[in-house]
Amino acid sequence: QSQFVESGGGSVQPGGSLRLSCAASGFSTRDWRIDWFRQAPGKEREQVSSIDSSGSITNYADSVKGRFTISRDDAKNTVYLQMNNLEPEDTALYYCAAVVSFKASSLGLRPEYDYWGQGTQVTVSS
Repeated sequence: QSQFVESGGGSVQPGGSLRLSCAASGFSTRDWRIDWFRQAPGKEREQVSSIDSSGSITNYADSVKGRFTISRDDAKNTVYLQMNNLEPEDTALYYCAAVVSFKASSLGLRPEYDYWGQGTQVTVSS
């Protein structure tokens, strides 16, 4: 029963903005790094952004740097993704997950994700 619930998606014209919410249901977010992902039809899943448990360290995919901002409010058990200057290439299903552990691999420490949500659809078109 523990999972994220994503919301805030919709249809917007290029240059528009949306704020996505990732609300935890059945667990607390405060101890976990939280990542946003997106996937468009026919494309591989892409990591969009991440935020560490303290909220101090954030990362962004090159494709969204300068346009998207991730933040968290652990009192509300929610992580946000502010999306500005949206482009048609941003069209995808957006969802979030928590990094619950790390495992060693040939690539170094590999994050293990859990509590995947169902996603919220973002469509950017004229």
